[in-house]
Amino acid sequence: MKGRKDKIVAIVPAAGLGKRFGYGKSKTFHSLFEKPVIIWSLEALQSVEEITEIVLVLKEEDLVSGGNLIENYNITKVSYIVPGGKERQDSVCNGIKILGDKTSVAVIHDGARPLVEKDLIRRTIMELKGFDGVIAGVPAKDTIKEGRRQGTEIVVSKTLNRHILWSIQTPQAFHFQKIKDAYERAVTEKYYATDEAALIERYGGKVKVIMGSYRNIKITTAEDIYIAEALLSTQAI
Repeated sequence: MKGRKDKIVAIVPAAGLGKRFGYGKSKTFHSLFEKPVIIWSLEALQSVEEITEIVLVLKEEDLVSGGNLIENYNITKVSYIVPGGKERQDSVCNGIKILGDKTSVAVIHDGARPLVEKDLIRRTIMELKGFDGVIAGVPAKDTIKEGRRQGTEIVVSKTLNRHILWSIQTPQAFHFQKIKDAYERAVTEKYYATDEAALIERYGGKVKVIMGSYRNIKITTAEDIYIAEALLSTQAI
């Protein structure tokens, strides 16, 4: 059991608009095998003994229904449910700001990645020694080309080396003071990045990539629900 001065807290951003998802509601509240997507993510985090508490970030209009879900599914480690911001980075920042200085490690995991496994979450935490951050990722499978817009057309400018490219996922774990400082600097500079690791990198931090899982998909479009259901079905066999 971690002491009060060594808390490991998970921050779960789930306040996105989900424009590509459809269905007219938050994708993280959509049912996946009769259980909301967000609950799959929260149950995985709750199962990790090292994580002492969870901060859930939701859209303002989802705060009440989110609180009801937490109670109904007995997610006891959720200590705060906070409103999100305009961008994902603003949402995570709201989660960070509510935490005190007794937090030692922040684990950030997308609420829309319901298939994350307990072992992957634990490995991001355990491999932090010697690094400012540890992030999960998988080697790129496809050929990746850089395209530039020329009028109404997209023209290939170069083909990137697939063998050194990684598709980055969550969870991502960071020493709390490092990620807090990076966020404070980014706010001052009005700089936005696509993930937390990019902020650590921008300010000179050292980030390690560990092998994630191709099963650890993010629910982005409606079709992803069917893919997640298929993956869960094979897992149960």
